[in-house]
Amino acid sequence: MKKSGDVDTSINWAHFFGGGIGGTVGAVLTCPLEVVKTRLQSSDYRRRELALLKSTRPQQTTLAARLAQPVQMTFGVIHKVYTAEGIAGLFRGIGPNLVGVIPSRAISFATYGNAKRIYTELNGHHETALIHLSAAATAGVVTATATNPIWLVKTRMQLQSSQHGDGNRYRNSLHCLYRVAREEGLRGLYKGLSASYLGVTESAIQWVIYEQLKVMIRERKTRRLEALGNTTTATTIHNPTRTSKDWMEYFGAAGSAKLLAAVITYPHEVLRTRLRQAPPGGVGAAPYKGIVDCFTTILRYEGVTALYGGMTAHLLRTVPNAAIMFFCYEFVVQKFSPE
Repeated sequence: MKKSGDVDTSINWAHFFGGGIGGTVGAVLTCPLEVVKTRLQSSDYRRRELALLKSTRPQQTTLAARLAQPVQMTFGVIHKVYTAEGIAGLFRGIGPNLVGVIPSRAISFATYGNAKRIYTELNGHHETALIHLSAAATAGVVTATATNPIWLVKTRMQLQSSQHGDGNRYRNSLHCLYRVAREEGLRGLYKGLSASYLGVTESAIQWVIYEQLKVMIRERKTRRLEALGNTTTATTIHNPTRTSKDWMEYFGAAGSAKLLAAVITYPHEVLRTRLRQAPPGGVGAAPYKGIVDCFTTILRYEGVTALYGGMTAHLLRTVPNAAIMFFCYEFVVQKFSPE
């Protein structure tokens, strides 16, 4: 029997299943943009695409033209992948992506939801922004450590392109996993983990913004009901009943939170992809010694804009993906949570 004052550490599995379902739906719908984003983050692919864009289009001089360049490159790559590799090319890496997304999102949402509950109880049942930040950081570290090998395989598979002569390096995801483990060792499976830890800041910022937007939505609903003379407003903030307007507001809040967090922390995405690239020729010294060397090398030889390579494709993918994922998560938790 749980004593008064004890912290309930039992797992609410609704968070686990909600995260898994939301992650799966979002990943499938936005996979083509994930492929484009990964390729534009890669040093070799980005270099080739920039050279092609400069050779086929006049020099961009106006601010509008320069701002439009990432969009042109994004949709140009989508067209090129579809033309050269077919529809399968746009869904390259979907296998390891789904294998990664399901446990990753399930672990992330479950860890966050339950960590937030435990931290809130430890704080005298008072939920604060610091609680949200701590729970998000906990979820980020646990998820990154558990799933890094899966994301490394996904990255390697998406960077393969028969058009550039490396399409047969890895036959499939299992073959990729086998070759990385055999040729690069256990450490090879955890390349990019340091950048993933750096990326915990993105999920932490996203969760804090999302939670604050949810509070604003609930408080605005409370004020609206008060203005209508509703006498039950004292419990409105914690009332699980949501209207279609509420759901659309949560959908928008999730997308907005992801947009802000992604723009603020985007360079870590490029660093992570670069660190996960296959060594030249498939075997040998890695192109970068570590995250600091990767960062300084990119700045020295490619400039600061390279740290934002693929961001347009990333935002086009990740903002609706986050909105879909959080919508599904909230729906599942709403329907099946015992709380």
